[in-house]
Amino acid sequence: MGATTLALAAHTELKVVQAMLGHASIVLTADTYVSELPEVAHQAARETARLVLRAASKLGQELGA
Repeated sequence: MGATTLALAAHTELKVVQAMLGHASIVLTADTYVSELPEVAHQAARETARLVLRAASKLGQELGA
């Protein structure tokens, strides 16, 4: 694995990886590297779902549900 792939596997933000590589566009970085690591996309989806569920639970508590 290259340094970029390792950085993405370590959940480094894509914007940081873009800066590391000197890419002018984050789209180039995403198109080039994110497709190599489907587990990174799955982890991002899991974390997003966790945050949404936590926010919904908190909102429910605040509303007395």
